[in-house]
Amino acid sequence: MLSSSDFASASWELVIQVDHPNEEEQKDITLRVSGDLHIGGVMLKLVEQINIAQDWSDFALWWEQKHCWLLKTHWTLDKCGVQADAKLLFTPQHKMLRLRLPNVKTVRLRVSFSAVVFRAVSDICRALISPGLYSRTMTPTYDPINGTPASSTMTWFSDSPLTEQNCSILAFSQPPQSPEALADMYQPRSLVDKAKLNAGWLDSSRSLMEQGIQEDEQLLLRFKYYTFFDLNPKYDAVRINQLYEQARWAILLEEIDCTEEEMLIFAALQYHISKLSLSTEIQDFTNESEVDEVEAALSNLEVTLEGGKADNTLEDITDIPKLADNLRLFRPKKLILKAFKQYWFVFKDTSIAYFKNKELEQGEPVEKLNLRGCEVVPDVNVAGRKFGIKLLIPVADGMNEVYLRCDHESQYAQWMAACILASKGKTMADSSYQPEVLNILSFLRMKNRNSASQVASGLENMDMNPECFVSPRCAKKHKSKQLAARILEAHQNVAQMPLVEAKLQFIQAWQSLPEFGLTYYLVRFKGSKKDDILGVSYNRLIRIDAATGIPITTWRFTNMKQWNVNWEIRQVAIEFDQNVSIAFTCLSADCKVVHEYIGGYIFLSTRSKDQNETLDEDLFHKLTGGQE
Repeated sequence: MLSSSDFASASWELVIQVDHPNEEEQKDITLRVSGDLHIGGVMLKLVEQINIAQDWSDFALWWEQKHCWLLKTHWTLDKCGVQADAKLLFTPQHKMLRLRLPNVKTVRLRVSFSAVVFRAVSDICRALISPGLYSRTMTPTYDPINGTPASSTMTWFSDSPLTEQNCSILAFSQPPQSPEALADMYQPRSLVDKAKLNAGWLDSSRSLMEQGIQEDEQLLLRFKYYTFFDLNPKYDAVRINQLYEQARWAILLEEIDCTEEEMLIFAALQYHISKLSLSTEIQDFTNESEVDEVEAALSNLEVTLEGGKADNTLEDITDIPKLADNLRLFRPKKLILKAFKQYWFVFKDTSIAYFKNKELEQGEPVEKLNLRGCEVVPDVNVAGRKFGIKLLIPVADGMNEVYLRCDHESQYAQWMAACILASKGKTMADSSYQPEVLNILSFLRMKNRNSASQVASGLENMDMNPECFVSPRCAKKHKSKQLAARILEAHQNVAQMPLVEAKLQFIQAWQSLPEFGLTYYLVRFKGSKKDDILGVSYNRLIRIDAATGIPITTWRFTNMKQWNVNWEIRQVAIEFDQNVSIAFTCLSADCKVVHEYIGGYIFLSTRSKDQNETLDEDLFHKLTGGQE
């Protein structure tokens, strides 16, 4: 028991600023507290002294000097370390934030500034993806001028009919930018420039407020990890469109490299999507068939569980198919011209064996290549009838390069699909083999050129500015009419595609580019006297010469034994099989960003869904495919 005088000597004055939404300026409130008073008690006394009737449930205490929230309301001031010199702010946890989406449109919405970014992004994605998931009557309503949700209390949905005015900007493609606007946007010219793009990722384990983000500040919302879950056209309209938009801008701004032939394919798809977006999106959405949604979801689940087949036929998984054919092979060596030599190749399980000729197939092969964990890169020029496959096969000290050359599209599609599956540890018995073959053939058909008469007739009625659909550097190489003709040539091969299929085809073509999924950082390796570029992919790390852009060494995640981060010196250390170890510091971004990329890819590649620590984490990746 303490007397009143004892309590007075043990107590002290604490000054707290109140961030009241109805007041123009913050006002200071002085409370007399003691060290054993818990945080909840401080807030209760504070509200009583403010004496304004309103809902204070979203308010919490922010400690300015420590740059942290005091969210554990049962902790005492002593346990938190709060003393009389502490500067505390009583402020709402949810504040307005401007988010620039992958389609370069900005929305304003209320976001938690106290939850860790991982949780905040999960809530944001859940809100953004909700339009169009299950009900056509759940229509997000936006202010047409600034993109703000129609109600300040975050009433996102209304039962009003779908119109052009309240149509969601999330699921529908935006008109192409003018060539002038495109030229003014930042375009990375080197790997060092590309490394700078990754400097701004926020720490997913800390809140927005802890990272200095202010109310109404603008942030970019992007897909961070390039491992996407299955995309369902019926329910994933928002995610498909935002993925398409992020891919589109990556191509236009040359954040990812592609050949001129591929650039024209992307341009043709953009042109086609743009035309359909202006004419049919609203009609297609409103004419959606009135199918019982529970029944449709169950039907979709049934097809998915059966490996994409709608019938009840069972395939014989005990008989693993094989490929056998004449292909040409080349192994790059110094001071030797590129010459392909023909061999008899046999592809079985996840390995390729090749022999001098077909008659020797039952004997010992010249070499057997295990493709599990390898990198498969297309080396194709349809116009030049070149159908090549580049294999980067992991070995202890890096990668072995092997080039295969096929004779025609069909042969290439079969062997390429088999190589892709083998790199993932799958055989041709997997149900995804035939769809992969069809996807490859579809992409090759898009590259086929059409007759000049078709193009000439199309040019007369063409309603496009061709410079809007290619990168500024590509646009400078060609005259406008020449560029338009070449885009129209490519467009003839995609002109019959429905809108969503065209977007999915664009995403698949983006995923097939050799640089897809590579994230670059400027680093300094331990023991090195110069800076290098580190490329991080979903399955490997690549050390690249910063001056020449030539890969030096590749390390596979499958060969990784352990890794750790020394947070004091900001150094990442990784150990691989066969006593290979590396260590580096990141110069272009915070070390935590690289740590999240490496850790995130390991998490996605080595842990199944039922091993996830929490349901929310699994939900986050399912909603966003790793969006952050």
